[in-house]
Amino acid sequence: MVIPTMAEKQAEGKSPDVLFWVGCAGSFDDRAKKITKAFAKILIQAKVDFAVLGAEESCTGDPAKRAGNEFLFQMQAVSNIEVLNAYEVKKIVTTCPHCFNTLKNEYPELGGSYEVMHHTEFLKSLFDEGKISIEGGKFAGKRITYHDPCYLGRANDIYEAPRELIEKLEVELVEMKRCKSNGLCCGAGGAQMFKEAEKGDKEIFIERTEDALETKPEIIATGCPFCNTMITDGIKNKEKETSISVVDIAELIADAQDL
Repeated sequence: MVIPTMAEKQAEGKSPDVLFWVGCAGSFDDRAKKITKAFAKILIQAKVDFAVLGAEESCTGDPAKRAGNEFLFQMQAVSNIEVLNAYEVKKIVTTCPHCFNTLKNEYPELGGSYEVMHHTEFLKSLFDEGKISIEGGKFAGKRITYHDPCYLGRANDIYEAPRELIEKLEVELVEMKRCKSNGLCCGAGGAQMFKEAEKGDKEIFIERTEDALETKPEIIATGCPFCNTMITDGIKNKEKETSISVVDIAELIADAQDL
């Protein structure tokens, strides 16, 4: 699977329709790389004209901003905006809600205005346009619960696109007691992903994993690499990793189509 970079496209005198913003997790975390590959395979199958920045992509600055380092965030953001604007990027798709929220809502005031979509929104649009088809296949009849990422749900009101995609797999979608606008964080947001837990009775990821386990799922679906990591850790803590899998929606769709 060869994915072109924006630089390569520009050298050919071409400007792709979509920039796939991979993000730090999708680039460097071994588990999240599988999500990146699954989404890229779907884009290729759907004949989407897309490219990545490759080595020119840097962190959006989300962790720095959430941790309180506004100066570092603005340095990272301005650097990225210079690159994006040099390529005259119009549309960005990303598999990470943190990247999505930052690019969509915080870059405009620094000079970077783009159409930004989360990959579940984009996949839904591909389905609606008839560019991809989704069939249950190996997932038909399975019991799946979906965890709402904070920056996708409560921050940007995107609740239905991921659920509609899951339901197209002909599965039994069961909701947690805390879901949608009442959802609970996985524990990784606000740069908490990168620090040790503070004193308390229970870690957030354990609490959220227990919410998921109450639905008695075979699969826990996510739409965020951070959420995937935290809930996977929760499943391991509960010693359920042999019976319950934690899977990104892009992976569900790619697997259903044997990509």
